[in-house]
Amino acid sequence: MNTETLLQAVRWNDQGLVPAIAQDAASGEVLMLAWMNAEALQHTAESGRAVYWSRSRQSLWSKGESSGNVQLLQELRLDCDGDTVLLKVEQLGGVACHTGRRHCFYQRWDGTGWQVTEAVLKTPESMYGKTP
Repeated sequence: MNTETLLQAVRWNDQGLVPAIAQDAASGEVLMLAWMNAEALQHTAESGRAVYWSRSRQSLWSKGESSGNVQLLQELRLDCDGDTVLLKVEQLGGVACHTGRRHCFYQRWDGTGWQVTEAVLKTPESMYGKTP
């Protein structure tokens, strides 16, 4: 793998990060948005498993390392401006969201408030041993 070519095309923000959208490779469903630094992007490309940068913990995290809900990389794309990456993934475990839902976009605006549209498939306690 040519790491230099992989990383140079990306327009990193002031914190050295790029937004990363995870999309189900089979259905096209958007699962989540996270952040990557250069190391996370390189690990993802090399390992074939999604690795992100946790802004709250200031460290790398492999998706599924605690929950078991791993994302296997099927395809990696960069948008036209070079400032967003798209990971087409196979979502193992059926859950992408730390709340235990299929995806993170489970709230829909109905004009008066945010309505929850997705059921919890796995409780956070069963995935992490604690409430997120």
